[in-house]
Amino acid sequence: MIKPDLDTAPRISDEIRKTTCYMCACRCGINVHLKDGRVTYIEGNRDHPVNRGVLCAKGSAGIMQHTAPSRLRAPMRRVGPRGSNRFVEISWDEALDLAVSWLEPIRREAPEKLAFFTGRDQSQSFTSFWAQNFGTPNYAAHGGFCSVNMAAAGIYTMGGAFWEFGQPDWDHTKLFLLFGVAEDHDSNPIKIGLGKLKARGAKVVGINPIRSGYNAVADEWLGITPGTDMALILSLVHVLLKAGRIDLDYLARYTNAPVLLDADGLLLRDGDGKPQVIDRATGAPAAFDQPGVRPDLNGTLDRDGATLHTVFHALATRYLDPAYAPEAVAETCGIPAPRIRALAAEIARAAFDSPVVLHRPWTDFRGERHETMTGRPVSFHAMRGISAHANGFQTARALHILQILLGAVETPGGFRFKPPYPKPPEAHPRPHSICTPGGALDGPHLGFPLGPKDLALRPDGTPARIDKAFTWDNPLSAHGLMHMVISNAHAGDPYRIDTLFLYMANMAWNSSMNTRGVLEMLTDTDETGAYRIPRIIYSDAYASEMTAYADLILPDTTYLERHDCISLLDRPICEADAAADAIRWPVVEPDRNVRGFQTVLVQLANRLKLPGFTEDGKPKYRDYADYMVNHERRPGVGPLAGWREECSGVGGNTDEERVSGATSATGGRGSPNPDQLQRYIGNGGFWVSHVPEEASYFKPWNRAYQDWAVSMGFYDAPQPYLFQLYVEPMRQFQRAAEGHGTRQPPEHMRARLREGMDPLPHWTPPREDDYPIHALTQRPMAMYHSWGSQNAWLRQIHGRNPLYVPTRLMRAHGLADGDWAHVTSPHGRITVPVMEMAALNDNTVWTWNAIGKRKGAWALDPDAPEATKGFLLNHLIHELLPPKGDGLRWSNSDPVTGQAAWFDLKVRIEKADPPAEAQPVFPPIPQRGGPL
Repeated sequence: MIKPDLDTAPRISDEIRKTTCYMCACRCGINVHLKDGRVTYIEGNRDHPVNRGVLCAKGSAGIMQHTAPSRLRAPMRRVGPRGSNRFVEISWDEALDLAVSWLEPIRREAPEKLAFFTGRDQSQSFTSFWAQNFGTPNYAAHGGFCSVNMAAAGIYTMGGAFWEFGQPDWDHTKLFLLFGVAEDHDSNPIKIGLGKLKARGAKVVGINPIRSGYNAVADEWLGITPGTDMALILSLVHVLLKAGRIDLDYLARYTNAPVLLDADGLLLRDGDGKPQVIDRATGAPAAFDQPGVRPDLNGTLDRDGATLHTVFHALATRYLDPAYAPEAVAETCGIPAPRIRALAAEIARAAFDSPVVLHRPWTDFRGERHETMTGRPVSFHAMRGISAHANGFQTARALHILQILLGAVETPGGFRFKPPYPKPPEAHPRPHSICTPGGALDGPHLGFPLGPKDLALRPDGTPARIDKAFTWDNPLSAHGLMHMVISNAHAGDPYRIDTLFLYMANMAWNSSMNTRGVLEMLTDTDETGAYRIPRIIYSDAYASEMTAYADLILPDTTYLERHDCISLLDRPICEADAAADAIRWPVVEPDRNVRGFQTVLVQLANRLKLPGFTEDGKPKYRDYADYMVNHERRPGVGPLAGWREECSGVGGNTDEERVSGATSATGGRGSPNPDQLQRYIGNGGFWVSHVPEEASYFKPWNRAYQDWAVSMGFYDAPQPYLFQLYVEPMRQFQRAAEGHGTRQPPEHMRARLREGMDPLPHWTPPREDDYPIHALTQRPMAMYHSWGSQNAWLRQIHGRNPLYVPTRLMRAHGLADGDWAHVTSPHGRITVPVMEMAALNDNTVWTWNAIGKRKGAWALDPDAPEATKGFLLNHLIHELLPPKGDGLRWSNSDPVTGQAAWFDLKVRIEKADPPAEAQPVFPPIPQRGGPL
C-alpha cells in the first residue's frame, strides 16, 4: 500500500505582524501571518488587553475582506448619469485637484455648503478636526443612527454609558442583565465576560424581544414587547422604592438625590454656583462638596413662603405612583406582573444581601477616608435595542437611574467606567456652529448642550446645520442626525448645500431609512436639469451600493494597508482597570492605486491650506501617520498616549508582564516622540497603563483616580461631580417652552418640549394604530454593517435572511417555513420568505440587517442569494413619521437626541404567492467597464 506523502504541519507563514482588527468595533488585537509577502492567516493576539487571543468569525475572515473582489482600484470621476456606474479612472493628482476645485470656493464663500458625514470609520476625532478647520458646521458620524440615545443619556446622567464608556465588573458581579443587546457589538469582550460569569455561577438574564446570541445562553430570557423597556425598568424602580431596597448612603454621598430644587424646578445653588443640600448635622444648607457635609435625602428648606424639597423627594413621588406598579405595565410590556416582582426581588437580593467588600482604602472628594470599597454585585448592559426608539433617550436614562438607585455604578460588582471616562457633560464641549468664510469653525461641532443658549441656531432662529441637530426639534443631538442629511439637502431645508462628502456611509442602501426615496433624492434634478444635490464625493474601500451615486470616488485601502489611530481622544480600547490605545499600520502594501482616507484628508487640507493642518501656508503633516505622532490637541496631549517623549525611554512589556496584564509602558502627557509608532509596533500595536489600585473604583469621587486622570491628560484639573438623577439641562429646555428665558422655541414646539424634556423619565404608553405587529432588525455576530456580505467565508454563515415569525402569528396567518409573506407598513410593502421562531415575542417579527444586497454591488454574482432572497426592512421605514393631522411632518427620531427610531416600525403581514425574488427588486447596478 502506497501511503500519500502528506505534510501534516505545513508552514503557513514566514513572518507575523501584529495590528488591530477592523472587522467590527471591538478593535481586538490580531496576529497577521504573511508568507512571501501575502496574508495567509489571521489569529487573535494573546497579549492584547481587549481580546486576550479570542477572535471571532469576522476577525478570522478579515483575510477575505483584504482580498475582496469588490475592492476599488483607483480614483474615479463620473462620466454618466448618477447611478449608471459609468466612471473613468483618473490619477490621484487629478482627483485631489478636482476635489479642491469644488471645495476651495465653498470654503472661501460659504463653508456651510459642504456637508461632511462619515460612517463607522473609528477616527472621528480626526475627521471632526478636519471639518472644523474647513469651517463647515455640517459634520457628524454614525452615532445618530446607532446609539446616541445610549451615549447621551449616560453622559447626562452619570458621565458615561455602556460599551465604549464602561463595562460590567465581570470578576465580581453576581447578577447580570442585558437589555436590547444584539451580538455584533463588543462581542469578544462580552463573550469573555460571560465565560467568567458562567464559571463563577453568576446568573445572566436576557431582556430582549428576540432570543438569539447572548440571550440564547442566558439563564433566563424575558421576551419583552419592543419599545416598552422603560415601562419594565420604572416598574422595577417602583417595587424597589416601595420595599426600601435602594442604597440611601450612596445616593446621599454621590448623586444629586439630596440636592434641593428651587421653585422653578432648577437645582438650588449658592453664590459660587454649587448645588445646595441640607446637612444632616446642622439642618442648614451647604454646598454638596463641602468637607464633612452629610447630605439629607429628605431635607427641606422654607424660602419665600414655599417649601423646597430634594430631587429624591421628586423621584420617589413620581415612581411610587401606582401607574408604575407591575400590574399597570405588565400587559403593555408583555411580562407578567409576578415575574416583574420576582425580578425586582432577585436584583435586591443580589445587591444587598451579599455585597462585595474589597479591603482597599481610598479618599473621596470631600476628604473622607474609607477603609474598604463596598459594592453591589448587580450589573447591566444595554445597546441599540432600547435606544433606537422615539423614547430611547429616556429609556436609557431610566436604566441608568435603576443602576444608581442600587448603588451599582463604579462600585465593586457593578458597572465600571473605562478611562478616559467618567466625564460629566460639563467636561465636554458645547456644540459650535458659527462659520466664517475662509476661516475655521468657532469650535467643535458636537457636544452636550446645557441649555437653550447652546443650540446650533442662526440669528434668525433657523437651524445652523443641514441635519437640524441641536435645534428645538432635538436639542441634545450629541452625535448629529446623519439619517436626515440627504432628505434635508434634497429639500433645501434649512438651506441648499453644494457638496455632500461621505466616507464609509452606505446611504444608498442599508444606512438609510426610506431607501427608494433616498435613491430618488440622489438622482433628482431641478427645473434646469441640475442635480438638487450638486456634487457628491465618496470614499470607501469597496464598490458598495453607494459608489454608483458619487461624482468623485476616492478609494480607501483595506485595514491591513493603512495607518489608523484608536485614540483616547476618540474611541479607545480601554478596559475598566486600564487606559489603553492602539494603532493599525500597513502590514502589507496595497496592490492598487488607493490611499488611506485619513491621509487623503491631510493631503486635501494641505492643498486647501486649512488652519490646524498648515502654518504660514506650509503643511504641518505629510500624511496621517505624521499627524498621529506630531499633532497635539492640547499641549502634551495627542492622538496617542503611549511612549510620548518624556516616557520614550521606558521599555515595552516583558513576557511576564504581558501574561499578567501588567505593563511598564507609562504614558499620557508628553511631547511628540518621533519613534512613537515603532514603539507601538514593537509592543503588538497597543499601549496600556493600569489604573492604580486605590483608584480602581468610585472614579468620579476618588481623589486618587482624579489625580491619576489629570496626570494622564484626560482633563486638566480634578473634577469630581454628582450623578444626575434629575437632569437640570432638560429642565432648562422645559422652562423655555413654558415662556422663560431669552431664547424661545416656536409655538408649535412648546408642548413637545414640555413633555419630551422631562428631567425625570416618564413612561407614556404607545399609540395604537392599524399596524399591530412590531418589526425589528438586528445584526448577527458574524456580520458587521454591510461589510461582511461580500466576504467569502462569512457568506457561508449568513447568505440570506428570512423573516422570523413567532409561532402564534405563523398559525394565525397559515404560514409554514419556506412560505412567503407580504409585509406592509404605512410607508410601503416588501415580499419575503418566512421562518418560524418560537423564542420570540409573540407580536414581533424580525430579520438580520444588511444581508440583502442590490444586484451589481459588492462584486457579487447577480444571482447571489443576498440579491435574490435577501432583503431589507429599510424599505418599510420612512425618515418622517406619517402625518398626524397637525399640518407638520415630524422626523422619525427621538425628540431629545434625534436618534433614528428604526425599532418603532410596525407592520401587517399576510401570506403571499412565492415570487421569483424577494420584493422590491431594484434595477441592477451596471457593472463598470469604463464609459459606455
